[in-house]
Amino acid sequence: MSNQEKKWYVVRAISGKEKKVKEYIESEIDRLNLQDYISQVLIPTEKVYQVRKGKKVSKERNYFPGYVLMEAALVGEIPHIVKSVPDVLGFLGTRGEADAMRESEVKRILGKVDELAEQGEEVNVPFIVGETVTVTDGPFNSFSGIIEEINEDKKKLKVMVKIFGRKTPLELGFMQVEKE
Repeated sequence: MSNQEKKWYVVRAISGKEKKVKEYIESEIDRLNLQDYISQVLIPTEKVYQVRKGKKVSKERNYFPGYVLMEAALVGEIPHIVKSVPDVLGFLGTRGEADAMRESEVKRILGKVDELAEQGEEVNVPFIVGETVTVTDGPFNSFSGIIEEINEDKKKLKVMVKIFGRKTPLELGFMQVEKE
């Protein structure tokens, strides 16, 4: 079997099932000896740090929920095998055909994956003004509010929270809230 020309493709999965899809595709690769056709399956994740009960905890978060990246040569039965994996919705592309990702896109995403692995430190959580967040730390734990302003340098947010029916601005750190 010759080594096929591989490109990166995006497999659409049911959100929350990305890990299952990755594991399943990997087990199919082993079972059917598809190593020559599918070389790697990736879920782009980032480490997100939060403060929970005064402790800093990190968790992996998908930054492309519902997408699994795959380096593969989509020849013969390969697309069919991938599409028949449970929780796979198909490939990202036009008219249901898999479109290969552009090299620059791949580099950006893989670069981001490496970069995040190297930093291993706080990832700038990209908050947006007007977004609703839930307070995860402090006296207003579990209150939700709307971001009014963002101070990138200080990693602080001004969040409008309804307390006893009145809107009250709170200044909170990035670590003290999570997106809804």
